[in-house]
Amino acid sequence: MSAPLDLLVLGNAIVDVIARTDEGFLSAQGVAKGAMQLIDEPRAEELFSAMGPATIVSGGSGANTAVGAAILGAKTGFVGKVREDELGRLFAHDLKATGVAFGVAPAKDGPATARCFVLVTPDGERTMNTYLGACQGLSPADVNEATVASARVTYLEGYLWDPPAAKDAFRKAVRIAHNAGQAVALTLSDAFCVGRYRDEFLGLIRDGSIDILFANIGELQSLYQTDDPDAAIRALRDERDNRGRHLLGLVTRSEEGSVVVKGGEIRAVEVSPVREVVDSTGAGDLFAAGFLAGHARGLDYVTSARLGALAAAEVIQHIGARPQGDLVALARARGLI
Repeated sequence: MSAPLDLLVLGNAIVDVIARTDEGFLSAQGVAKGAMQLIDEPRAEELFSAMGPATIVSGGSGANTAVGAAILGAKTGFVGKVREDELGRLFAHDLKATGVAFGVAPAKDGPATARCFVLVTPDGERTMNTYLGACQGLSPADVNEATVASARVTYLEGYLWDPPAAKDAFRKAVRIAHNAGQAVALTLSDAFCVGRYRDEFLGLIRDGSIDILFANIGELQSLYQTDDPDAAIRALRDERDNRGRHLLGLVTRSEEGSVVVKGGEIRAVEVSPVREVVDSTGAGDLFAAGFLAGHARGLDYVTSARLGALAAAEVIQHIGARPQGDLVALARARGLI
């Protein structure tokens, strides 16, 4: 039997290539500001050649959450696919160095390790162009039953819904987790991702596959197809699965803080103070990390959301989606842990 985990994340194993840029560059490259779009390998090479100086770090939305939760003391594992190449080895090394268990065998051949080109404009907004590469090879065979059954929460990155085999891997993980009496979480990841899979995501919520939902307000509005953010939150509040259960919803609203939606109730949670927004990459990932780390410690939902807000605030004050400050010390100074 695998050692018990607080959190097991299924996500795209991606190396981030981060560069500062301006809106003129975005326009010239024909990319939509603030969005994530999928690109092929030739486009990846073209974009990399056109970019300015870049920082290369291990990333991927779910992996960022796994790392943040581990830094905050949660016992964490990650399931994702890399190629046995230079970037794949970098990704695995970085993940393990932060204490995240990562045992998925790399692909021996096929597409290269995934890369995400993150273009950061002066206002801190990030625009992402992602070559999925090897991470699309994640399959049910990579999901270890004992590992999933040991995890208190299994967390799915919504972007995984693009590759069919990865979708099957998550369905397998849902089945194992629920058979073991454990919880399953989903992050909607991106409004465009929601647009592609709205009916399927709603199906996961309504058939009882999902116990915890993470979303930013734009993603939630896309899910419920409304321009009214309050209406989207009310729709989530009223959501029930096929057994009549309310799910736990965590919705981030940028500088307006977040809300916790549970049992027909909505609780607002204040934002954590920020000196300057440098790069918003990873804000939602780290909010989820802080919340789930607090949940693992037995904190109530609102305090866990405050811990999530603190983690998100730290990561947006520097380039890159992984924490650079001492999150534990910050949390203790705020009386959160």
